[in-house]
Amino acid sequence: MSGTNGRHEFPPDFLFGTATSAYQIEGATTEDGRGPSIWDTFSATPGKVWNGDTGAIACDSYHRYGVDIARMQELGLNAYRFSIAWPRVIPEGRGRVNEAGLDFYDRLVDDLLAAGIQPFVSLYHWDLPQALEDAGGWPERATPEAFGDYVEVIAKRLGDRVRNWLTQNEPYCISWLGYGLGLHAPGRTERASAVAATHHVLLSHGLALETLRRESPKAEVGIVLDSWPVYPESDDPRDAEAAVEADGMRNRLFFDPVLRGSYPEDVVEWLADTPLPVRDGDLALISAPIDFVGLNNYSRTIVRADTDGRPHSVMNGGPTTDMGWEIYPNGIYDVLSRLHHEYGVQKLYVTENGAAFADVPRHDGRIEDHDRIAYLTQYLGAVGRAIEDGIPVRGYFVWSLLDNFEWAYGYSRRFGLLYVDFPTLERIPKSSFYWYRDVIGSRTVPELEPAPVSGDEPT
Repeated sequence: MSGTNGRHEFPPDFLFGTATSAYQIEGATTEDGRGPSIWDTFSATPGKVWNGDTGAIACDSYHRYGVDIARMQELGLNAYRFSIAWPRVIPEGRGRVNEAGLDFYDRLVDDLLAAGIQPFVSLYHWDLPQALEDAGGWPERATPEAFGDYVEVIAKRLGDRVRNWLTQNEPYCISWLGYGLGLHAPGRTERASAVAATHHVLLSHGLALETLRRESPKAEVGIVLDSWPVYPESDDPRDAEAAVEADGMRNRLFFDPVLRGSYPEDVVEWLADTPLPVRDGDLALISAPIDFVGLNNYSRTIVRADTDGRPHSVMNGGPTTDMGWEIYPNGIYDVLSRLHHEYGVQKLYVTENGAAFADVPRHDGRIEDHDRIAYLTQYLGAVGRAIEDGIPVRGYFVWSLLDNFEWAYGYSRRFGLLYVDFPTLERIPKSSFYWYRDVIGSRTVPELEPAPVSGDEPT
């Protein structure tokens, strides 16, 4: 059928959603018994987050979630992915349960269901309770054990209504950005800690899966893997070898244990100086059958071999988003195809895909984000092409419903379909909001059209 930029129709049961995370939108970080997280600490540390921004208020969705659900209904969403803040439910990470925190998520789930929107619940999206980090964080085996206890608390309260659980979000970012490169909370730069965190985050997935099978037996359970497909810059065999190494660290290190029950041998060799802390039985837990894989994809990586043969990322001069990420829609097709054909995954969701651009309200208050519409048209078109080619993609979640706290970038990057005026917290639909509403209504992605020079948006 048509190519990436052609017209695509989606099956009647395909889910169209949006995605958010707790620390990025909730705010209310000191209210109703919530404990501090590593992102509260990190964002309060001078020099770590752009402009000194924090998630203390964010979008104030803790108080305004009803407004957000009304916007979801206006969009016509049939699914919404959000995360639960571990420190809101168990402030010290283990032990005492904060009932007020549980009550909030209880209401959120009930109100989503009443609105006809399926909750896709992420159990962890990077906001580790600070007390657990003080005890060593994800490099310590006690953290996944505490996570298993936390998941049991959540499942006992919500498991009768939630039908889709996501155990972990982007294990690479948790382990390597947080503990190896220091770009995310907790800001540590320790290779050995990043390696240990890699295994323990995946182990926490296995422990959570075991708990959810017991406490929420009617639900489907998956994990969210972020993948930037890796391509060599040239046909030079050295570049090809460098791409294999980069892919091993960025993708196969996480794909293989979850989907094949083993770590890739070449990556294990590269990590020989800081071995993965695997114990008997761990990989059986990590690789227990799951119902689906969630894929987060925004761009790709191109590498060349340095003089020592190691991979070095390069840019090819193509168009980018405000994050500096290349716009490459074929990459999402390639990863979906890989997960299905190479790893045998039989059910896939695109759990995050979207773009940051410098959205500026016009004189009349409207936000014409045609760059975002073009991006989403191309990427969702690539998803449509994957479905036409027999790849079992069952849903697509735009990142994000709202402009929000974009981690180390603070509020300087906007991904939302809804523009958030942070001083007033008003939500204003962008052109992409209306575009996505029309896509959902017609279940069709139109062909990519040139951005209009001027014109009115629908109201």
